[in-house]
Amino acid sequence: LKSRHFKPLQKFNLILKRCFIKSFIQLKYCEISYSLINMVTELKTETAFEEAIQAAVISAVHFQANWAEQCVQVNQLLEALSAQTNYSSMKFYSCPAEDLPKVSAKYNIEAVPTILLFRSGKRLDVIHGADNEKIVEILGKYNKSSGDEQTLPLEERLKTLINKANVMLFMKGDRKVPRCGFSKQMISILDNVGVPYETFDILSDEEVRQGLKKFSNWPTYPQLYVKGELIGGLDIVKEMIEAGEFESTLNS
Repeated sequence: LKSRHFKPLQKFNLILKRCFIKSFIQLKYCEISYSLINMVTELKTETAFEEAIQAAVISAVHFQANWAEQCVQVNQLLEALSAQTNYSSMKFYSCPAEDLPKVSAKYNIEAVPTILLFRSGKRLDVIHGADNEKIVEILGKYNKSSGDEQTLPLEERLKTLINKANVMLFMKGDRKVPRCGFSKQMISILDNVGVPYETFDILSDEEVRQGLKKFSNWPTYPQLYVKGELIGGLDIVKEMIEAGEFESTLNS
């Protein structure tokens, strides 16, 4: 991107006084510390991309190219949205489509700008082109649904999470980057069985981490659920494997 597209920061603790997103959004005055602005993170490697889309929050990934003027427009829009507090639960990323050809091919990126929306590794939606009004409308829809889920009473939220997939694993980290040995072993077991499953990183949400222990009366992680019912932790799973019961339980 050319330098003329950027305005220099006068000091680190810059206060963003005015957020303007062309004609479809009214002028707003925001008092947001620069240090708290979410901003747009560039995903420079395939590993960084995979880690980003596994997050339990909505991730908006803008596939872009520096030579495309429309991508500059979309980047500016996403930066402005990321600075607003009502979008604090959504993560914004840019992905150089030509620099990561395998990722672009995997998700059928044929033109830029294209925005893909993910949560927990699952693609939710796609936005083609630089129609700012359409982008704001679609992002706003998913941002609202994400916010509604966050404001549910904890018990309702936990019930929603454990029923999110037929096989649901609550662990430290995610399937790409497990952050403890027990979680890593559980991922290996599930991958070997080959059953579809989803994960939730309990390190990303302390309320869920502590609440689920009490909700299921199970003090440690990882915790494996099948159709909303707690199976147990790693030791229980190993016992079920030895007894020849594990695969049938997952497929019940």
